[in-house]
Amino acid sequence: MKRLLFAASLAFGTLSAVAQNNIVKSLERNVPGQGKVTIHQDPRIEALIGQESVPTETGERQVIKSAGYRVQVYAGNNTRQAKNEAYAVATAIKELFPELTVYTFFTPPRWLCRAGDYRSIEEADAMMRRLRATGEFKEVSIVRDQVNIPL
Repeated sequence: MKRLLFAASLAFGTLSAVAQNNIVKSLERNVPGQGKVTIHQDPRIEALIGQESVPTETGERQVIKSAGYRVQVYAGNNTRQAKNEAYAVATAIKELFPELTVYTFFTPPRWLCRAGDYRSIEEADAMMRRLRATGEFKEVSIVRDQVNIPL
C-alpha cells in the first residue's frame, strides 16, 4: 500500500512539474469537439516562466518591470543642494560597488537615491548591510519599488 501511495505521489509530482514548465503550451491545445485555445502574449512572459529566451537587441539591455525592493541611500528635500547631494551619494555608491545599478530621481517633494533591483527582501537586506558597513552612508533603508529584472 505504501509503495502504491509513493508511486502515485511521484507520478503526480512529475506531472505537476511538466505542467508548470509547459503551462502555455498545455493551454494551446486542439481537442476535437471542444474548440481551440490560442494564446497571444508578449514573448517576455514565456521567458519569465522559463519557456524560452527573448532575443536581445544589440546594445540595449532588455528588462521586465516587476514589484520588488531597492535600498534607499538618500532622501533630501526639493532644493538644488539636495539634488547635488543625491548625485554625490550615487557617485560614491558607484565607486564602492561598480556592479550596482543606482537610481537618482526627483519625486515631489524630495530627491531620492536608490540602489539595486531585488526580487526578495533578503537580497535587499544583504546589500543594505554591505552599504552600512562602509560607514559612508547615514540613512540606509529598504523600500518597495518597481524594479527592473534583466532577461
